[in-house]
Amino acid sequence: MDILLWIILSTFFISLIAFVGVLTLFIKEKLLDKLLLYFVALSAGSLLGGAFLHLIPEAIMKVKADSIILTNLFLVLLSGFCVFFILEQFISWHHHHSTTHKNEPVTYLILISDLVHNFIDGVVIAGSFIISVPVGIATTIAIALHEIPQEIGDFGVLVYGGFSKKKALFWNYISGMTAIIGGIAGFYLATLIAGSAVFILAFAAGNFIYIACSDLIPEIKHHENLKKSLAHFIVFLIGISFMLLVKFL
Repeated sequence: MDILLWIILSTFFISLIAFVGVLTLFIKEKLLDKLLLYFVALSAGSLLGGAFLHLIPEAIMKVKADSIILTNLFLVLLSGFCVFFILEQFISWHHHHSTTHKNEPVTYLILISDLVHNFIDGVVIAGSFIISVPVGIATTIAIALHEIPQEIGDFGVLVYGGFSKKKALFWNYISGMTAIIGGIAGFYLATLIAGSAVFILAFAAGNFIYIACSDLIPEIKHHENLKKSLAHFIVFLIGISFMLLVKFL
């Protein structure tokens, strides 16, 4: 199958996850929040597994041990980490993983941040598929697992901020569609600029590591209940193991 078609289909799949917010209509809030923590743990493991088992190794292999390019590669990885740190700190880019929101309405901020976030996801997916189809599939899976709790949380914020449920789903999906635009843009960027796909992988790895370590793991590690903490850690390991399994398929 053509690489561009892989990219379009994968980013379209990512955009459909915006509709997962309908779960909040059928599942009690307390139960949903408990389930979300397991999704967060799975997402954290899959993002770290994707970064360390797929993106970074593939990027290193492509630069063929050139020390200067390798240094630049890790600088780009660090920049991916730092860019998301700056976005979260100074532009209030938040990843919501709970349906309970006590803050003032931030509906339009959420939509704008999602537009940017999903566009970057599309670029990352494109760069991954250009390197290889297996890397593209692994990256799409890692992003999808992260999108599930995020989209549920964002839907809750939009409704809390005054949107009707239908309007919240509609605009959540519109913001999700920018992943397709990002995928197409990333494909043509990599086509025009030789070698850019490798640096897209490094940037994505920094992105994945930041989200997993800064946003996701802190939400699951502070529990007085030892059984719940252990259960979350096991699900976290399952996320890593899943990425390892994908690598050898």
